[in-house]
Amino acid sequence: MMNPKPLVLKPGDRSAALHVVGTKVTVLVSEADSASQQITLQSGDEGSGPPPHSHDWDESFYVTKGQVQFTCSDRTTMCPAGTLVHVPAGTVHAFSYGPGGGEILEVTGASSRAVQMFSALNREVVPGPPDVPEVIRVANKYGVRFDL
Repeated sequence: MMNPKPLVLKPGDRSAALHVVGTKVTVLVSEADSASQQITLQSGDEGSGPPPHSHDWDESFYVTKGQVQFTCSDRTTMCPAGTLVHVPAGTVHAFSYGPGGGEILEVTGASSRAVQMFSALNREVVPGPPDVPEVIRVANKYGVRFDL
């Protein structure tokens, strides 16, 4: 069983960013640090981001830099820095970074397997144009379903 303790993570203490299909993902709080949430800082170039997908955990995003276009169910919104987007478990959603790229803080809820999935994608999917079948195979192992 995990023994949670307070965590202070200064910029110089962060692990190197994971490279996840065109997005840099810096893990701030992992499943080893908290049983109730995981937190990542993500950034990407204009147009990059995940296709429509869903999973069994809640997820919230806070846009910290630039603009990010979010689609949740059938609603698409361009979100400037300062916008919070909350996606309940099971909701089909996608996002892509807007002009000039962007950055988001992502917080996932209990039972999240996001950090495990990001680590596996970083390890198993070769950089460059995404090998879509391989991305789907790896993500499916962590409970992520694509709506392609």
